[in-house]
Amino acid sequence: MYNTLLKPLFFSMNPEAAHDLMRCGARFANNPLVSGILKRGYEVSDPRLRVTVAGISFPNPVGLAAGLDKNVELVGLCAGLGFGHLELGTITGQPQPGNPKPRIFRIAAEKALINRMGFPSEGADNAERRLRAVRRRFAELPPIGINIGKSKVVELDRAIDDYRYSFERLAPLAEYVTVNVSSPNTQGLRQLQERDRLTALLQSLNGVNTHQRPIFVKVAPDLELSALEEVVDVCAQCSVAGIIATNTTIGRDSLSSAIQETGGLSGVPLREKSLEVVRFLGQQIAGRMALIGVGGISSCSDVLEMISAGASMVQLYTGLIYEGPGIVRAINQELISFMDTHRCASLQDAASAWLERRQVA
Repeated sequence: MYNTLLKPLFFSMNPEAAHDLMRCGARFANNPLVSGILKRGYEVSDPRLRVTVAGISFPNPVGLAAGLDKNVELVGLCAGLGFGHLELGTITGQPQPGNPKPRIFRIAAEKALINRMGFPSEGADNAERRLRAVRRRFAELPPIGINIGKSKVVELDRAIDDYRYSFERLAPLAEYVTVNVSSPNTQGLRQLQERDRLTALLQSLNGVNTHQRPIFVKVAPDLELSALEEVVDVCAQCSVAGIIATNTTIGRDSLSSAIQETGGLSGVPLREKSLEVVRFLGQQIAGRMALIGVGGISSCSDVLEMISAGASMVQLYTGLIYEGPGIVRAINQELISFMDTHRCASLQDAASAWLERRQVA
Protein backbone atom coordinates (compact mmCIF):
# COMPACT_ATOMS: atom_id res chain seq x y z
CA MET A 1 0.00 0.00 0.00
CA TYR A 2 2.79 2.42 0.84
CA ASN A 3 4.73 1.95 -2.41
CA THR A 4 1.66 1.81 -4.64
CA LEU A 5 -0.52 4.48 -3.06
CA LEU A 6 0.94 6.57 -0.25
CA LYS A 7 4.48 7.04 -1.52
CA PRO A 8 3.41 8.34 -4.96
CA LEU A 9 1.00 10.70 -3.19
CA PHE A 10 3.59 11.99 -0.74
CA PHE A 11 6.31 12.27 -3.38
CA SER A 12 4.04 14.33 -5.63
CA MET A 13 3.95 16.99 -2.90
CA ASN A 14 6.42 19.41 -1.41
CA PRO A 15 8.45 17.36 1.14
CA GLU A 16 7.40 19.37 4.18
CA ALA A 17 3.77 19.47 3.05
CA ALA A 18 3.90 15.68 2.71
CA HIS A 19 5.42 15.40 6.17
CA ASP A 20 2.72 17.63 7.65
CA LEU A 21 -0.02 15.63 5.91
CA MET A 22 1.43 12.39 7.24
CA ARG A 23 1.75 13.92 10.69
CA CYS A 24 -1.83 15.16 10.65
CA GLY A 25 -3.24 11.79 9.61
CA ALA A 26 -0.97 9.91 11.97
CA ARG A 27 -2.13 11.92 14.98
CA PHE A 28 -5.64 10.54 14.52
CA ALA A 29 -4.20 7.02 14.48
CA ASN A 30 -1.98 7.68 17.49
CA ASN A 31 -3.90 5.65 20.07
CA PRO A 32 -3.42 2.34 21.90
CA LEU A 33 -5.94 0.47 19.72
CA VAL A 34 -4.27 1.35 16.41
CA SER A 35 -0.81 0.91 17.90
CA GLY A 36 -1.75 -2.60 19.03
CA ILE A 37 -3.14 -3.51 15.61
CA LEU A 38 -0.01 -2.24 13.89
CA LYS A 39 2.21 -4.20 16.25
CA ARG A 40 0.57 -7.45 15.20
CA GLY A 41 1.63 -6.74 11.64
CA TYR A 42 4.98 -5.04 12.10
CA GLU A 43 6.56 -6.20 15.34
CA VAL A 44 9.18 -8.96 15.09
CA SER A 45 10.14 -10.74 18.30
CA ASP A 46 13.18 -12.94 18.84
CA PRO A 47 15.44 -13.03 21.92
CA ARG A 48 18.51 -12.87 19.67
CA LEU A 49 17.46 -9.41 18.52
CA ARG A 50 17.56 -7.96 22.02
CA VAL A 51 20.40 -5.64 22.95
CA THR A 52 21.32 -3.99 26.22
CA VAL A 53 22.83 -0.53 25.96
CA ALA A 54 23.64 1.70 28.94
CA GLY A 55 21.70 -0.68 31.18
CA ILE A 56 18.55 -0.38 29.04
CA SER A 57 17.05 -3.46 27.38
CA PHE A 58 15.99 -2.86 23.77
CA PRO A 59 13.74 -5.43 22.02
CA ASN A 60 15.62 -5.07 18.73
CA PRO A 61 18.55 -3.03 17.38
CA VAL A 62 16.63 -0.75 14.99
CA GLY A 63 15.52 2.55 16.52
CA LEU A 64 13.81 5.63 15.16
CA ALA A 65 16.21 8.56 14.84
CA ALA A 66 15.26 12.03 16.00
CA GLY A 67 13.55 14.18 13.41
CA LEU A 68 10.26 12.45 12.66
CA ASP A 69 8.42 13.09 15.93
CA LYS A 70 9.69 16.49 16.93
CA ASN A 71 6.85 17.34 19.30
CA VAL A 72 5.87 14.02 20.92
CA GLU A 73 2.78 13.57 18.76
CA LEU A 74 3.32 10.15 17.12
CA VAL A 75 4.69 7.90 19.85
CA GLY A 76 1.97 5.24 19.74
CA LEU A 77 1.97 5.07 15.95
CA CYS A 78 5.76 4.78 15.73
CA ALA A 79 5.78 2.15 18.48
CA GLY A 80 3.36 0.13 16.37
CA LEU A 81 5.88 -0.04 13.51
CA GLY A 82 8.17 -2.32 15.52
CA PHE A 83 11.04 0.02 16.35
CA GLY A 84 13.39 -1.11 19.12
CA HIS A 85 13.38 2.41 20.52
CA LEU A 86 12.06 5.87 19.68
CA GLU A 87 14.14 9.03 19.87
CA LEU A 88 11.86 12.06 20.01
CA GLY A 89 12.80 15.61 19.10
CA THR A 90 14.92 17.58 18.65
CA ILE A 91 13.17 19.54 21.44
CA THR A 92 14.34 23.04 22.38
CA GLY A 93 13.87 24.82 25.68
CA GLN A 94 11.77 27.56 24.10
CA PRO A 95 9.12 27.21 21.38
CA GLN A 96 10.43 28.23 17.97
CA PRO A 97 9.29 27.97 14.33
CA GLY A 98 12.61 26.85 12.87
CA ASN A 99 14.12 28.20 9.68
CA PRO A 100 12.11 29.75 6.82
CA LYS A 101 10.51 27.45 4.25
CA PRO A 102 11.34 25.73 1.95
CA ARG A 103 13.68 23.75 4.16
CA ILE A 104 13.41 20.07 3.11
CA PHE A 105 14.54 18.80 -0.31
CA ARG A 106 14.31 15.29 -1.75
CA ILE A 107 16.95 13.68 -3.92
CA ALA A 108 14.80 10.71 -4.83
CA ALA A 109 17.23 9.13 -7.30
CA GLU A 110 19.77 8.76 -4.47
CA LYS A 111 17.30 8.07 -1.65
CA ALA A 112 18.49 11.16 0.17
CA LEU A 113 17.18 14.31 1.82
CA ILE A 114 18.64 17.72 2.50
CA ASN A 115 17.06 19.59 5.39
CA ARG A 116 17.68 22.92 7.07
CA MET A 117 14.77 22.72 9.48
CA GLY A 118 16.52 24.56 12.32
CA PHE A 119 14.83 22.70 15.20
CA PRO A 120 11.15 23.64 14.75
CA SER A 121 9.82 22.85 18.21
CA GLU A 122 6.87 23.60 20.43
CA GLY A 123 9.27 23.73 23.36
CA ALA A 124 10.14 21.65 26.38
CA ASP A 125 7.03 22.52 28.39
CA ASN A 126 4.67 21.24 25.68
CA ALA A 127 6.82 18.15 25.16
CA GLU A 128 6.72 17.42 28.89
CA ARG A 129 2.93 17.68 28.96
CA ARG A 130 2.54 15.37 25.97
CA LEU A 131 5.05 12.84 27.21
CA ARG A 132 3.26 12.61 30.57
CA ALA A 133 0.03 11.93 28.68
CA VAL A 134 1.76 9.28 26.56
CA ARG A 135 3.04 7.50 29.66
CA ARG A 136 -0.47 7.44 31.11
CA ARG A 137 -2.14 6.34 27.87
CA PHE A 138 0.13 3.58 26.57
CA ALA A 139 0.84 0.56 28.75
CA GLU A 140 3.62 -0.88 26.59
CA LEU A 141 6.17 1.20 24.71
CA PRO A 142 9.74 0.59 23.54
CA PRO A 143 12.42 2.64 25.30
CA ILE A 144 12.03 6.36 24.62
CA GLY A 145 14.90 8.77 24.21
CA ILE A 146 14.59 12.54 24.22
CA ASN A 147 16.83 14.55 21.89
CA ILE A 148 17.43 18.11 23.15
CA GLY A 149 18.96 21.08 21.35
CA LYS A 150 19.63 24.79 21.77
CA SER A 151 16.91 27.39 21.24
CA LYS A 152 17.87 29.71 18.38
CA VAL A 153 17.34 32.93 20.37
CA VAL A 154 19.66 31.77 23.14
CA GLU A 155 23.24 32.97 22.81
CA LEU A 156 25.88 30.28 22.66
CA ASP A 157 27.39 31.40 25.97
CA ARG A 158 24.01 30.80 27.66
CA ALA A 159 23.29 27.48 25.95
CA ILE A 160 23.92 25.46 29.11
CA ASP A 161 20.92 26.98 30.89
CA ASP A 162 18.73 26.27 27.86
CA TYR A 163 19.77 22.60 27.64
CA ARG A 164 19.40 22.20 31.38
CA TYR A 165 15.85 23.57 31.26
CA SER A 166 14.83 20.90 28.73
CA PHE A 167 16.77 18.18 30.51
CA GLU A 168 15.18 18.77 33.90
CA ARG A 169 11.68 18.63 32.47
CA LEU A 170 12.07 15.70 30.09
CA ALA A 171 14.72 13.36 31.51
CA PRO A 172 12.44 11.92 34.24
CA LEU A 173 9.98 10.80 31.53
CA ALA A 174 12.50 9.13 29.22
CA GLU A 175 14.81 6.13 29.30
CA TYR A 176 17.71 8.23 28.03
CA VAL A 177 18.52 11.76 26.81
CA THR A 178 20.53 12.70 23.72
CA VAL A 179 22.41 16.00 23.71
CA ASN A 180 22.32 17.32 20.15
CA VAL A 181 25.35 19.54 19.56
CA SER A 182 25.82 18.58 15.93
CA SER A 183 22.97 19.85 13.77
CA PRO A 184 24.32 22.06 10.97
CA ASN A 185 21.12 24.12 10.87
CA THR A 186 21.37 26.19 14.07
CA GLN A 187 24.05 28.85 13.85
CA GLY A 188 27.04 28.13 16.06
CA LEU A 189 25.63 24.90 17.49
CA ARG A 190 28.50 22.71 16.38
CA GLN A 191 30.89 24.84 18.43
CA LEU A 192 29.40 23.05 21.43
CA GLN A 193 31.38 19.98 20.33
CA GLU A 194 34.58 21.81 21.32
CA ARG A 195 36.29 20.40 24.40
CA ASP A 196 35.69 23.20 26.91
CA ARG A 197 32.12 23.96 25.86
CA LEU A 198 31.11 20.29 25.73
CA THR A 199 32.72 19.58 29.10
CA ALA A 200 30.88 22.45 30.75
CA LEU A 201 27.57 21.42 29.19
CA LEU A 202 27.83 17.77 30.19
CA GLN A 203 29.01 18.54 33.72
CA SER A 204 26.03 20.84 34.16
CA LEU A 205 23.59 18.17 32.98
CA ASN A 206 25.21 15.60 35.23
CA GLY A 207 24.61 17.96 38.12
CA VAL A 208 20.84 17.93 37.58
CA ASN A 209 20.54 14.28 36.50
CA THR A 210 18.78 13.27 39.71
CA HIS A 211 17.02 10.34 38.01
CA GLN A 212 20.34 8.99 36.70
CA ARG A 213 19.23 8.83 33.08
CA PRO A 214 21.90 7.72 30.58
CA ILE A 215 23.15 10.67 28.54
CA PHE A 216 24.18 10.27 24.89
CA VAL A 217 25.97 12.81 22.72
CA LYS A 218 25.15 13.07 19.01
CA VAL A 219 28.13 14.05 16.87
CA ALA A 220 28.60 15.43 13.36
CA PRO A 221 30.17 13.39 10.56
CA ASP A 222 32.18 16.43 9.48
CA LEU A 223 34.54 16.62 12.48
CA GLU A 224 38.26 16.03 12.01
CA LEU A 225 39.53 12.82 13.59
CA SER A 226 41.40 14.82 16.23
CA ALA A 227 38.15 16.57 17.18
CA LEU A 228 36.37 13.21 17.44
CA GLU A 229 39.13 12.02 19.76
CA GLU A 230 38.50 15.05 21.96
CA VAL A 231 34.77 14.34 22.01
CA VAL A 232 35.45 10.77 23.15
CA ASP A 233 37.79 11.99 25.89
CA VAL A 234 35.25 14.54 27.15
CA CYS A 235 32.44 11.99 27.08
CA ALA A 236 34.54 9.50 29.02
CA GLN A 237 35.53 12.10 31.61
CA CYS A 238 31.90 13.20 32.02
CA SER A 239 30.54 9.63 32.36
CA VAL A 240 28.49 9.86 29.16
CA ALA A 241 26.70 6.59 28.42
CA GLY A 242 27.27 6.64 24.68
CA ILE A 243 27.80 8.46 21.40
CA ILE A 244 25.35 8.59 18.50
CA ALA A 245 27.15 8.81 15.16
CA THR A 246 26.21 10.61 13.10
CA ASN A 247 24.03 13.64 12.44
CA THR A 248 23.56 14.92 8.88
CA THR A 249 26.51 16.18 6.83
CA ILE A 250 27.17 19.51 5.16
CA GLY A 251 29.41 17.69 2.69
CA ARG A 252 28.24 16.91 -0.85
CA ASP A 253 31.08 14.71 -2.12
CA SER A 254 28.94 11.58 -1.92
CA LEU A 255 26.19 13.05 -4.13
CA SER A 256 26.10 12.53 -7.87
CA SER A 257 23.27 15.07 -8.15
CA ALA A 258 24.16 18.74 -8.59
CA ILE A 259 22.02 20.31 -5.88
CA GLN A 260 22.89 23.68 -4.41
CA GLU A 261 20.60 23.74 -1.37
CA THR A 262 22.26 24.28 2.00
CA GLY A 263 21.50 22.09 4.98
CA GLY A 264 22.23 18.62 6.31
CA LEU A 265 22.36 15.67 3.94
CA SER A 266 20.86 12.35 5.11
CA GLY A 267 20.03 9.01 3.55
CA VAL A 268 22.05 6.59 1.43
CA PRO A 269 24.80 9.08 0.43
CA LEU A 270 25.60 9.61 4.12
CA ARG A 271 26.10 5.92 4.83
CA GLU A 272 29.81 5.56 4.06
CA LYS A 273 30.81 8.72 5.92
CA SER A 274 28.79 7.69 8.99
CA LEU A 275 30.28 4.21 8.84
CA GLU A 276 33.80 5.64 8.75
CA VAL A 277 33.04 7.73 11.84
CA VAL A 278 31.51 4.74 13.65
CA ARG A 279 34.52 2.59 12.79
CA PHE A 280 36.92 5.25 14.10
CA LEU A 281 34.87 5.90 17.24
CA GLY A 282 34.58 2.17 17.88
CA GLN A 283 38.37 1.96 18.05
CA GLN A 284 38.65 5.04 20.24
CA ILE A 285 35.89 4.05 22.64
CA ALA A 286 37.19 0.51 23.12
CA GLY A 287 34.19 -0.53 25.21
CA ARG A 288 34.23 2.52 27.51
CA MET A 289 30.75 3.58 26.38
CA ALA A 290 28.03 2.59 23.93
CA LEU A 291 27.99 3.56 20.25
CA ILE A 292 24.86 3.94 18.13
CA GLY A 293 25.19 4.10 14.35
CA VAL A 294 22.90 6.24 12.21
CA GLY A 295 23.17 7.43 8.64
CA GLY A 296 21.81 5.76 5.50
CA ILE A 297 20.46 2.65 7.25
CA SER A 298 17.90 0.84 5.11
CA SER A 299 18.78 -2.89 5.10
CA CYS A 300 19.94 -5.86 7.15
CA SER A 301 23.42 -5.52 5.62
CA ASP A 302 23.60 -1.89 6.72
CA VAL A 303 22.81 -2.91 10.30
CA LEU A 304 25.35 -5.74 10.37
CA GLU A 305 28.01 -3.48 8.87
CA MET A 306 27.40 -0.85 11.55
CA ILE A 307 27.54 -3.45 14.33
CA SER A 308 30.71 -4.99 12.90
CA ALA A 309 32.22 -1.47 12.90
CA GLY A 310 31.55 -1.09 16.61
CA ALA A 311 27.93 0.02 17.02
CA SER A 312 25.66 -1.69 19.53
CA MET A 313 22.51 -0.73 17.63
CA VAL A 314 21.32 1.66 14.92
CA GLN A 315 18.77 4.35 14.13
CA LEU A 316 17.06 5.34 10.90
CA TYR A 317 14.69 8.00 9.61
CA THR A 318 15.27 8.81 5.92
CA GLY A 319 15.08 5.09 5.11
CA LEU A 320 11.56 5.05 6.53
CA ILE A 321 10.51 7.73 4.05
CA TYR A 322 11.89 5.87 1.05
CA GLU A 323 11.18 2.25 2.06
CA GLY A 324 7.94 2.71 3.98
CA PRO A 325 6.56 1.54 7.33
CA GLY A 326 7.62 -2.08 6.81
CA ILE A 327 11.33 -1.26 6.88
CA VAL A 328 11.94 -2.26 10.52
CA ARG A 329 10.02 -5.52 10.13
CA ALA A 330 11.96 -6.36 6.96
CA ILE A 331 15.33 -5.66 8.57
CA ASN A 332 14.55 -7.68 11.69
CA GLN A 333 13.18 -10.61 9.69
CA GLU A 334 16.33 -10.63 7.56
CA LEU A 335 18.49 -10.48 10.68
CA ILE A 336 16.70 -13.54 12.09
CA SER A 337 17.02 -15.37 8.78
CA PHE A 338 20.74 -14.58 8.65
CA MET A 339 21.24 -15.79 12.23
CA ASP A 340 19.33 -18.99 11.48
CA THR A 341 21.42 -19.67 8.37
CA HIS A 342 24.74 -18.99 10.10
CA ARG A 343 23.73 -20.46 13.47
CA CYS A 344 24.31 -17.19 15.35
CA ALA A 345 23.29 -16.84 18.98
CA SER A 346 23.47 -13.05 19.04
CA LEU A 347 23.72 -9.95 16.90
CA GLN A 348 27.45 -9.76 17.62
CA ASP A 349 27.84 -13.31 16.28
CA ALA A 350 25.84 -12.31 13.22
CA ALA A 351 28.03 -9.23 12.63
CA SER A 352 31.16 -11.38 12.89
CA ALA A 353 29.72 -13.95 10.47
CA TRP A 354 28.68 -11.20 8.06
CA LEU A 355 32.13 -9.60 8.18
CA GLU A 356 33.86 -12.95 7.65
CA ARG A 357 31.61 -13.77 4.70
CA ARG A 358 32.28 -10.35 3.19
CA GLN A 359 36.05 -10.71 3.56
CA VAL A 360 35.98 -14.11 1.90
CA ALA A 361 33.92 -12.71 -0.98
